[in-house]
Amino acid sequence: MNSILKKIARTPWIAEMRRNLRIRSDAKREAHQWNDQDARMLSFYSHFLRPNDICFDVGANVGNRLKIFRKAGARVIAVEPQKECAKALNHWYRNDSNVTIVAKALSDSKGSAQLMTSNFHMISSLSKEWVEATQESGRFATQRWTPAGQVELLTMDDLIAQYGLPRFAKIDVEGFELNVIKGLTQAIPFLSLEFTPETRKSSFECLELLTRLGSPVFNFSEGESMLLHFPEWLDFTSMIAFLESLSVRNEIWGDIYISFPALQ
Repeated sequence: MNSILKKIARTPWIAEMRRNLRIRSDAKREAHQWNDQDARMLSFYSHFLRPNDICFDVGANVGNRLKIFRKAGARVIAVEPQKECAKALNHWYRNDSNVTIVAKALSDSKGSAQLMTSNFHMISSLSKEWVEATQESGRFATQRWTPAGQVELLTMDDLIAQYGLPRFAKIDVEGFELNVIKGLTQAIPFLSLEFTPETRKSSFECLELLTRLGSPVFNFSEGESMLLHFPEWLDFTSMIAFLESLSVRNEIWGDIYISFPALQ
Protein backbone atom coordinates (compact mmCIF):
# COMPACT_ATOMS: atom_id res chain seq x y z
CA MET A 1 0.00 0.00 0.00
CA ASN A 2 2.80 2.46 0.90
CA SER A 3 4.50 1.88 -2.47
CA ILE A 4 1.23 2.57 -4.27
CA LEU A 5 0.72 5.82 -2.34
CA LYS A 6 4.28 6.91 -3.10
CA LYS A 7 3.76 6.21 -6.77
CA ILE A 8 0.55 8.23 -6.79
CA ALA A 9 2.28 11.10 -4.98
CA ARG A 10 4.87 11.24 -7.76
CA THR A 11 2.34 11.54 -10.59
CA PRO A 12 2.66 14.90 -12.41
CA TRP A 13 -0.80 16.22 -11.56
CA ILE A 14 -0.43 15.39 -7.86
CA ALA A 15 3.02 17.00 -7.78
CA GLU A 16 1.64 20.11 -9.50
CA MET A 17 -1.26 20.31 -7.05
CA ARG A 18 1.12 20.07 -4.08
CA ARG A 19 3.36 22.72 -5.61
CA ASN A 20 0.45 25.12 -6.13
CA LEU A 21 -0.76 24.61 -2.57
CA ARG A 22 2.74 25.40 -1.32
CA ILE A 23 2.86 28.58 -3.41
CA ARG A 24 -0.50 29.76 -2.06
CA SER A 25 0.59 29.03 1.51
CA ASP A 26 3.94 30.80 1.07
CA ALA A 27 2.31 33.84 -0.55
CA LYS A 28 -0.21 34.10 2.28
CA ARG A 29 2.58 33.88 4.86
CA GLU A 30 4.64 36.56 3.12
CA ALA A 31 1.64 38.87 2.84
CA HIS A 32 0.87 38.64 6.57
CA GLN A 33 4.03 37.95 8.52
CA TRP A 34 6.54 40.55 9.72
CA ASN A 35 9.67 39.37 11.48
CA ASP A 36 13.16 40.60 12.36
CA GLN A 37 14.54 39.74 8.92
CA ASP A 38 11.76 41.74 7.29
CA ALA A 39 12.71 44.71 9.47
CA ARG A 40 16.36 44.35 8.40
CA MET A 41 15.29 44.25 4.76
CA LEU A 42 13.18 47.38 5.19
CA SER A 43 16.12 49.25 6.74
CA PHE A 44 18.39 48.10 3.91
CA TYR A 45 16.11 48.86 0.97
CA SER A 46 15.15 52.23 2.42
CA HIS A 47 18.58 53.40 1.28
CA PHE A 48 17.39 52.96 -2.30
CA LEU A 49 13.67 53.78 -2.10
CA ARG A 50 11.65 56.74 -0.90
CA PRO A 51 7.89 57.07 -0.47
CA ASN A 52 6.07 57.20 -3.84
CA ASP A 53 9.11 56.04 -5.81
CA ILE A 54 8.48 53.53 -8.58
CA CYS A 55 10.08 50.13 -7.94
CA PHE A 56 10.37 47.21 -10.35
CA ASP A 57 10.34 43.83 -8.61
CA VAL A 58 11.50 41.58 -11.45
CA GLY A 59 11.09 37.98 -10.34
CA ALA A 60 8.62 38.75 -7.55
CA ASN A 61 7.85 35.07 -6.83
CA VAL A 62 5.54 35.01 -3.75
CA GLY A 63 6.27 38.56 -2.66
CA ASN A 64 8.94 38.39 0.04
CA ARG A 65 10.49 41.60 -1.35
CA LEU A 66 7.24 43.09 -2.63
CA LYS A 67 5.90 43.58 0.88
CA ILE A 68 9.17 45.30 1.89
CA PHE A 69 9.05 47.69 -1.06
CA ARG A 70 5.46 48.58 -0.19
CA LYS A 71 6.37 49.11 3.46
CA ALA A 72 9.01 51.56 2.21
CA GLY A 73 6.19 53.43 0.48
CA ALA A 74 7.12 52.53 -3.09
CA ARG A 75 4.72 51.99 -5.98
CA VAL A 76 5.62 48.47 -7.07
CA ILE A 77 5.48 46.88 -10.50
CA ALA A 78 5.90 43.17 -9.73
CA VAL A 79 6.90 40.97 -12.67
CA GLU A 80 6.31 37.23 -12.20
CA PRO A 81 5.84 34.65 -14.99
CA GLN A 82 4.83 31.67 -12.82
CA LYS A 83 1.06 31.56 -13.13
CA GLU A 84 0.31 30.37 -9.62
CA CYS A 85 2.69 32.90 -8.04
CA ALA A 86 1.17 35.76 -10.05
CA LYS A 87 -2.33 34.55 -9.17
CA ALA A 88 -1.47 34.51 -5.46
CA LEU A 89 0.06 38.01 -5.62
CA ASN A 90 -3.00 39.32 -7.43
CA HIS A 91 -5.16 37.87 -4.65
CA TRP A 92 -3.24 39.32 -1.71
CA TYR A 93 -2.66 42.75 -3.28
CA ARG A 94 -5.97 43.12 -5.11
CA ASN A 95 -6.98 46.09 -2.94
CA ASP A 96 -3.63 47.89 -3.13
CA SER A 97 -3.68 50.44 -5.96
CA ASN A 98 0.09 50.90 -5.56
CA VAL A 99 0.85 47.33 -6.64
CA THR A 100 0.65 46.14 -10.24
CA ILE A 101 1.24 42.47 -11.03
CA VAL A 102 2.64 41.74 -14.50
CA ALA A 103 2.24 38.01 -15.17
CA LYS A 104 5.00 37.91 -17.77
CA ALA A 105 8.80 37.75 -17.92
CA LEU A 106 11.41 40.27 -19.07
CA SER A 107 14.00 39.60 -21.76
CA ASP A 108 15.93 41.36 -24.54
CA SER A 109 12.94 41.46 -26.90
CA LYS A 110 9.23 40.76 -27.01
CA GLY A 111 8.08 37.23 -27.75
CA SER A 112 7.83 34.07 -25.70
CA ALA A 113 10.14 31.59 -23.99
CA GLN A 114 10.01 28.22 -22.27
CA LEU A 115 9.65 28.42 -18.49
CA MET A 116 11.07 25.57 -16.43
CA THR A 117 9.42 25.19 -13.04
CA SER A 118 10.84 23.51 -9.97
CA ASN A 119 9.00 22.14 -6.94
CA PHE A 120 11.08 24.73 -5.09
CA HIS A 121 9.24 27.60 -6.78
CA MET A 122 11.93 30.15 -5.98
CA ILE A 123 14.33 28.56 -8.47
CA SER A 124 12.09 28.23 -11.50
CA SER A 125 13.97 29.65 -14.47
CA LEU A 126 13.97 30.62 -18.13
CA SER A 127 17.67 29.78 -18.40
CA LYS A 128 18.51 26.19 -19.31
CA GLU A 129 22.20 27.04 -18.88
CA TRP A 130 21.67 28.22 -15.30
CA VAL A 131 19.67 25.11 -14.42
CA GLU A 132 22.39 22.84 -15.78
CA ALA A 133 25.21 24.82 -14.15
CA THR A 134 23.63 24.81 -10.67
CA GLN A 135 22.93 21.10 -10.90
CA GLU A 136 26.50 20.34 -11.96
CA SER A 137 28.00 22.52 -9.22
CA GLY A 138 25.91 20.80 -6.55
CA ARG A 139 24.06 23.95 -5.51
CA PHE A 140 20.73 22.45 -6.58
CA ALA A 141 21.83 18.93 -7.41
CA THR A 142 18.71 17.31 -5.96
CA GLN A 143 16.22 19.65 -7.64
CA ARG A 144 14.37 18.83 -10.83
CA TRP A 145 12.82 21.20 -13.35
CA THR A 146 9.81 20.56 -15.56
CA PRO A 147 8.87 22.44 -18.78
CA ALA A 148 5.83 24.53 -17.96
CA GLY A 149 4.94 26.00 -21.33
CA GLN A 150 5.66 29.32 -22.98
CA VAL A 151 5.50 32.64 -21.14
CA GLU A 152 5.08 36.06 -22.73
CA LEU A 153 8.15 38.31 -22.79
CA LEU A 154 8.49 42.08 -22.48
CA THR A 155 11.60 44.23 -22.17
CA MET A 156 12.63 46.51 -19.35
CA ASP A 157 12.23 49.39 -21.79
CA ASP A 158 8.62 48.29 -22.39
CA LEU A 159 7.98 48.35 -18.65
CA ILE A 160 9.50 51.82 -18.32
CA ALA A 161 7.43 53.11 -21.24
CA GLN A 162 4.24 51.90 -19.56
CA TYR A 163 4.90 52.63 -15.88
CA GLY A 164 7.71 55.19 -15.76
CA LEU A 165 11.38 55.11 -14.80
CA PRO A 166 11.87 53.31 -11.47
CA ARG A 167 14.23 54.56 -8.82
CA PHE A 168 15.14 50.96 -8.01
CA ALA A 169 14.85 47.69 -9.92
CA LYS A 170 15.41 44.34 -8.21
CA ILE A 171 16.25 41.69 -10.80
CA ASP A 172 16.27 38.12 -9.48
CA VAL A 173 15.46 35.75 -12.34
CA GLU A 174 17.65 32.68 -11.77
CA GLY A 175 20.29 33.08 -14.44
CA PHE A 176 18.21 35.13 -16.90
CA GLU A 177 19.56 38.47 -15.68
CA LEU A 178 21.66 39.12 -18.80
CA ASN A 179 18.60 38.82 -21.05
CA VAL A 180 16.79 41.35 -18.86
CA ILE A 181 19.68 43.83 -18.96
CA LYS A 182 19.93 43.52 -22.73
CA GLY A 183 16.37 44.89 -22.87
CA LEU A 184 17.36 48.08 -21.02
CA THR A 185 18.69 51.11 -22.90
CA GLN A 186 18.61 53.78 -20.20
CA ALA A 187 20.13 54.11 -16.76
CA ILE A 188 18.10 53.49 -13.59
CA PRO A 189 19.29 55.16 -10.36
CA PHE A 190 19.67 51.84 -8.50
CA LEU A 191 19.54 48.19 -9.57
CA SER A 192 20.32 44.82 -8.02
CA LEU A 193 21.21 41.61 -9.85
CA GLU A 194 21.39 38.16 -8.32
CA PHE A 195 24.89 36.65 -8.49
CA THR A 196 25.99 33.02 -8.38
CA PRO A 197 29.53 31.93 -9.33
CA GLU A 198 28.22 29.34 -11.78
CA THR A 199 27.09 32.07 -14.15
CA ARG A 200 29.61 34.76 -13.27
CA LYS A 201 30.52 35.40 -16.92
CA SER A 202 26.97 36.53 -17.69
CA SER A 203 27.09 38.73 -14.55
CA PHE A 204 30.28 40.35 -15.86
CA GLU A 205 28.56 41.01 -19.19
CA CYS A 206 25.60 42.57 -17.35
CA LEU A 207 27.90 45.01 -15.60
CA GLU A 208 29.76 45.81 -18.81
CA LEU A 209 26.47 46.59 -20.57
CA LEU A 210 25.40 48.84 -17.70
CA THR A 211 28.62 50.86 -18.00
CA ARG A 212 27.47 51.81 -21.50
CA LEU A 213 24.47 53.59 -20.00
CA GLY A 214 26.48 55.97 -17.83
CA SER A 215 29.08 55.88 -15.07
CA PRO A 216 27.84 53.37 -12.50
CA VAL A 217 29.49 52.23 -9.29
CA PHE A 218 29.04 48.83 -7.70
CA ASN A 219 28.67 46.98 -4.41
CA PHE A 220 27.82 43.48 -3.19
CA SER A 221 25.58 41.96 -0.53
CA GLU A 222 26.20 38.33 0.41
CA GLY A 223 23.25 35.99 0.76
CA GLU A 224 20.46 37.48 2.87
CA SER A 225 22.82 39.54 5.03
CA MET A 226 21.13 42.85 4.09
CA LEU A 227 24.55 44.50 4.34
CA LEU A 228 26.72 46.09 1.68
CA HIS A 229 30.15 44.48 1.58
CA PHE A 230 32.09 47.67 0.83
CA PRO A 231 31.81 50.99 2.70
CA GLU A 232 32.76 52.77 -0.53
CA TRP A 233 31.26 51.77 -3.88
CA LEU A 234 33.63 50.26 -6.44
CA ASP A 235 34.38 51.05 -10.06
CA PHE A 236 33.84 48.44 -12.78
CA THR A 237 37.36 47.00 -12.77
CA SER A 238 37.48 46.63 -8.98
CA MET A 239 34.04 45.00 -8.88
CA ILE A 240 34.98 42.45 -11.54
CA ALA A 241 38.15 41.60 -9.62
CA PHE A 242 36.14 41.08 -6.44
CA LEU A 243 33.58 38.86 -8.14
CA GLU A 244 36.38 36.83 -9.72
CA SER A 245 37.77 36.23 -6.24
CA LEU A 246 34.44 34.68 -5.21
CA SER A 247 34.56 32.13 -8.03
CA VAL A 248 36.79 29.78 -6.02
CA ARG A 249 34.01 29.44 -3.42
CA ASN A 250 30.98 28.09 -5.24
CA GLU A 251 28.79 28.27 -2.15
CA ILE A 252 28.92 32.08 -2.19
CA TRP A 253 25.94 33.88 -3.66
CA GLY A 254 24.28 37.22 -3.23
CA ASP A 255 23.31 40.37 -5.10
CA ILE A 256 25.32 42.91 -7.04
CA TYR A 257 24.14 46.49 -6.48
CA ILE A 258 24.53 49.12 -9.15
CA SER A 259 24.23 52.85 -8.59
CA PHE A 260 24.23 55.67 -11.13
CA PRO A 261 25.21 58.67 -8.94
CA ALA A 262 24.42 61.19 -11.69
CA LEU A 263 20.72 60.26 -11.42
CA GLN A 264 20.45 60.77 -7.66
